[in-house]
Amino acid sequence: MSTFAVVLGVAFVAGTLVFTDTLGRSFTALFASTVGDVVVSPVKADAEEVVAGTPGQGASAPRPSTLPVSLVAKLAKVDGAARADGNVLATSVIVFDKENKPLGTLGAPSLAGNWTGAPAGHGLTGLEIVTGREPRGPGEIVLDAITTTRSGHTIGGDVNVVVGDEVVTTTLVGVADFAEGGSFSGATWVGFETKAAQKLFLPEPDTFHTAWVTAEPGVSQAELRDAVAKVLPEGYEARTGDDVADESASGLLRGISFLTTFLLIFAGISLVVGAFLIVNTFSILVAQRSKELALFRALGASRRQVSASVLLEALVVGIAGSTLGIGLGIVMAMVIRALFGTFGLDLSGQPLVFAPRTFVVAYVVGILVTMTAAGLPARRTTKIAPVQAMRDDVAMPETSLRNRFAGGLVLVALGGLSLWHGLGDDVANAVWYVGGGILAILLGVAAAAPVLCQPFLLAARWFFAELLGTVGHLAGQNSLRNPRRTTATASALMIGLALATTMAIVGDSAKASVDRALAENFRGDYVASNVSGQSFPATVAQEMRKVEGVRDVAALRFAWGQVVLDGEPTPQGFTAAPPGALQGLVGLQRVVGRTTDLRPGEAVLGETYARERGVRVGGRLRSLINSRRVTLKVVGIFADTPVVPFPVVTSPKTFERLKLGDRDNFLIIDVESPSAIVEYRLSQVVAELPTVILQDQSEFAAEQREPIDQMVLMIFALLGLALFIAVLGIVNTLALSIIERTREIGLLRAIGLNRSQLRRMITVESVVIALLGAGLGIGLGVGFGIALMKSLRDEGLEVIAVPWDSSASSGRSPSWSGSWPRCCPPDGPPGSTCCRRSRPREAVGGVTLSHSPDAEGVGVLDCGAWDRPSRQRASSSTSSCASTCASSSRARPRAPRPRRSASWSASSASPG
Repeated sequence: MSTFAVVLGVAFVAGTLVFTDTLGRSFTALFASTVGDVVVSPVKADAEEVVAGTPGQGASAPRPSTLPVSLVAKLAKVDGAARADGNVLATSVIVFDKENKPLGTLGAPSLAGNWTGAPAGHGLTGLEIVTGREPRGPGEIVLDAITTTRSGHTIGGDVNVVVGDEVVTTTLVGVADFAEGGSFSGATWVGFETKAAQKLFLPEPDTFHTAWVTAEPGVSQAELRDAVAKVLPEGYEARTGDDVADESASGLLRGISFLTTFLLIFAGISLVVGAFLIVNTFSILVAQRSKELALFRALGASRRQVSASVLLEALVVGIAGSTLGIGLGIVMAMVIRALFGTFGLDLSGQPLVFAPRTFVVAYVVGILVTMTAAGLPARRTTKIAPVQAMRDDVAMPETSLRNRFAGGLVLVALGGLSLWHGLGDDVANAVWYVGGGILAILLGVAAAAPVLCQPFLLAARWFFAELLGTVGHLAGQNSLRNPRRTTATASALMIGLALATTMAIVGDSAKASVDRALAENFRGDYVASNVSGQSFPATVAQEMRKVEGVRDVAALRFAWGQVVLDGEPTPQGFTAAPPGALQGLVGLQRVVGRTTDLRPGEAVLGETYARERGVRVGGRLRSLINSRRVTLKVVGIFADTPVVPFPVVTSPKTFERLKLGDRDNFLIIDVESPSAIVEYRLSQVVAELPTVILQDQSEFAAEQREPIDQMVLMIFALLGLALFIAVLGIVNTLALSIIERTREIGLLRAIGLNRSQLRRMITVESVVIALLGAGLGIGLGVGFGIALMKSLRDEGLEVIAVPWDSSASSGRSPSWSGSWPRCCPPDGPPGSTCCRRSRPREAVGGVTLSHSPDAEGVGVLDCGAWDRPSRQRASSSTSSCASTCASSSRARPRAPRPRRSASWSASSASPG
């Protein structure tokens, strides 16, 4: 069992390192294969240029955003250039699979471009056609290999692709893959013929986004870059492919480093839990061999030799466990890869990478943990006197419980101070203080548990004695006999459950905070958005305003750009909202300044964003949006809300000055009385836009909670290994203790204890250990969870929710102001709009709803004469039967829409 615990812990470490090395290799190979020897592109503004903008001057003149075809032809004639190829780049080109379901909406981007066949830098092949041929006309495409497999398409088949707002039917003529390794890591890629790509993705047909210049043999990237730079007009720059690849990969590699740390934390938790199992195992083994060890001492073995024999045994266990753990780590890497694949990070096309450091770290960790855990039992063997070999029963010397209790309290105090300091404001490396504090508290409680848990063990003995008689008394007495062993076994379970409880509280509180924020701020009845997070025509909002029963529609627009603070440019999303909607449908709560009547060049900031960046009312944000410099004057600060995804909010007039186009990203719709009829009419407005979906309040709230649920579920899955090791510890400890008590058990059987009673006694012992571990773990987890949530109150997580039962931990429905009940009385007054959902035809305010399937099996709505129901908005306290049932009969007549993934919620959508 000790070896197995080491195997599992080392497997987690090795699997994490293999997975992150594979992820890193995938991205480095991808970037190396997607740049030429020299990359020419329009110059991007740096921090100094953004800061140089004059406050109040408005948007600056734009830089060129494309390259003319004539420039690409000129680059091909530069000395040292073998060829030059223009590139067209696009995102959010959604591919539909063979079942007409969208791919690429799970968080990974949807990429597109033109097929050139140009080699990558340093002569690498890059993307190549592995099946079929390159596209030669406007209706032909190539797909990357993984997308082709996922979609089920075959060469020659039709593929529906969403480009902008239109569905384009194309023919798949080829499949492309990376010859030098690498993959798109879950992203989809579509290759078009160059003329077709220019027509689809560029404002002017004879232009490109970037150009690759391929070097002749013997010409370095730096030499070619210098030659190219001499012929470039103003506004363009040339960079080596290596520099572009390094810059592109650096941010992702930093993210991979964080991911490595994140996974290794859980591997460390498993190792700590496993260490308790190892300590228990060696303690019992040493106790069982105490007479043998005393005999060694009597025969002349020194204390160091006796201790070394135990440590040598631990070394063998560590080496064996590490070796097996590395093998299991390969399987663990595959499991982690599959787990992250469900979140859109698909590495199935990338072979696993086995770096030498993986083996070194795995052996060092496995041996070190085993030797350290076995050190305490080995130290006890040095206190065995040679004369004890003549005794029938040798008791292992134990340290005083008083000293152990005092040491545990000191650890708890130090851990509490570290946790308190880490949860404070403006603390550098706060995560280390928090993590170290939690670990110290857990270890301190484990050390002090033999004394702290005496009342619990006494109560358990009394309870089971009353419940089961002598068998229960014996089981309770066995738990009390060696409180160190009992609490050490329970402590392994305590650690896993404490962290699981903490995450359950954090997740449930986060969802409750989102629900409260939506209930307090969101005043609409429906929302409309794009499943890929991109924009859609402003005519959608205009048509929805014309729908009968619609009071108002607030259109939000998003844009990405940069903000320079303290001389450092940082990526930042911007939101534009109509002036009347900020305190209307959007429901911004003013903290200071004003949040209404925003003029061009003015902005309001989210409370957390303003505090963290030290920006106050009257301050200015020097920004770069759509390649144009603009200085925004801060006129107000609002309370954080999930309705506004980006905390810098300005006016639509500002976006118009920045030439961002007349397109919306998110609509909030307010209706007079929510009903199936109104929802159907709204859905018809977006019926021709396959990626635009309509959601009601509860669906939108569930979408905001879904990423939290996924994250908590993933953490539970990672903590599952630690809990599994803890359960193994209970099994192992009880199994070894039975071997240790063979004579005692035989005596009990001799005086009349039957086998059934013996099994019941052992079962009760395991129950006592499990209850002790669960009680300690849940108690500490509740404390940790509440402390963490209190420290996050300033981040908008103001609700502390402890899921005491299963219903509390499941997703809640928010308490909407203006929401409607889901049911109505089975019978209502004559003429009411009450209906019964079980009937095939439902009457809603005079409208007959016939759910008859069409040729495709989709329900069709047949509307007769409509007597409009009450205009009064229903509430939970005052609602008429008419308003209640008008909303409860919410039939879904429209065709199935692509469902937005948790990764593409309104709070994380990429602006178009």
